[in-house]
Order: sequence, then C-alpha cells, then structure tokens
Amino acid sequence: MDPTSPERLHIGIEAARLAYSLRDSHIADPAHMKVTVEQLISKDFARTLAGMIDPGKRTPRLIPPPPGTNTIYCTIVDRDRMAVSFINSIFHHFGSKICTPETGILLQNRGSSFNLDETHPNCIGPGKRPMHTIIPAMMLEKGEVTCSFGVMGGSYQSSGHAHVVCNTVDYGMDPQAAIDSPRAFFEGEKTTVEPTWPAATIEKVRAMGHDVDVTVKPIGGGQMIRIDRSGFLVGGSDARKDGLALGY
Repeated sequence: MDPTSPERLHIGIEAARLAYSLRDSHIADPAHMKVTVEQLISKDFARTLAGMIDPGKRTPRLIPPPPGTNTIYCTIVDRDRMAVSFINSIFHHFGSKICTPETGILLQNRGSSFNLDETHPNCIGPGKRPMHTIIPAMMLEKGEVTCSFGVMGGSYQSSGHAHVVCNTVDYGMDPQAAIDSPRAFFEGEKTTVEPTWPAATIEKVRAMGHDVDVTVKPIGGGQMIRIDRSGFLVGGSDARKDGLALGY
C-alpha cells in the first residue's frame, strides 16, 4: 500500500477502532484483569482480530476511547548509545488542579481513566492503578536499541506509535518523515484526518463508509532518535507541538 493511500488509511483506522474497543473492555491494573496480557498480544488472537476487518468498507459501530491529553515526551541518546525514552502527563490541562506550593508542580489526574462499572476490571478502587495511555517506546532489532521514540496525543498514543513504527519499518522513512506523515484517528463514529492527506484518499475512505472530519488541529506530537547501524544518530521532532531535535 502507498503510505498515503485510502487502503492504508482505512485499514489503520479499522485496526485502531478494533484495538481500542478491546482496550476499553479489558485493560486495567494487571492484578485485576480478567484476561492476561499474553492472551491479548498472542499472534493467534491477532489473526482472529485481523479477520474481522473488511478491507473494502467500514465495520459497524465500536465503543470509542475516552478523550484527554496533556503530555510531553523527550528522548536522549548519549555518546555511548545509552538511550532514554521518557514521557510525562498530567492528563488534563491543569491535571487535578492541585498544585504543590513548595515546587509549583501540578499533580496529575490519571484516576480519570477509571470507570464506575463494578463488573469492569478497570473500575475505580483502593490500591488500583488506572488504565492509562503513557507509552515511552524503544525499537529493538536483533537485541539492540535502534530507535528511541514516543508519540503523544491522549488516546491517540498507541495508534500513533503503530503509525510511526510502520512508517519506519515498512516504508523506510527517516525519523522526521515518519513523524511528519499525515495522521488520522477516530472520535466516536467520526474518522478524523489531517488536511495533509491527499483529497482522493479522503474521498475514497468516505466511499468506504467513513464519516470523515478534516481537522484543522494537529493530531498528537512526537519525537524520535534513530541509531543508524554505523552508530550515527538521526533525530526528528514534530512540528505539531513545541520541540526540536538537537545534537551535542
């Protein structure tokens, strides 16, 4: 598939909708989950899920993920190729709206990701960690870290990671190109796309049954450092948010 083709956009959105419906049904504090991580990430289960996607049209309604984002990400690779991938979030613009007077640090409100359904593994409770979207990432090839990266954007994060990895591995894009590539996500029943997608692609996915909303707002943000096989470092920083790629 061409990286900006309607086929790729359609498959990406459908895979995300399916994955997020599973996330909202099962992901919780591991001590309280009713299924195991191994079950959710097994290749057999992935093949079953893939078989549920129609390559020619949009599937029926799925449960959308909850909104919310206020996140920063940075990655550092030093001269010895020690890599750090770091992400931090207070979830909403002012987190819990509680500020520590000695430091001025805002406290996060990640507890917002709990729900109140007593039968759900992610129901709020004492001593429990909520389902969350924080994903600092690294890519390993043959046991060696070759990429340290992160994509921000609230619930978009995991979909954004998959998009950037696909751009890097399948399409051979450098870090900046992988980050700059047009993005799309879904909000409820709408498919939200950035205006940098080709007009023909947008029209084709509409014909596949997607209710497309072309947003003027950027979808997420990202930073990446690629460690070349020669040891050379290549950085990329997302123009969708504040940030830069800096060598030293």
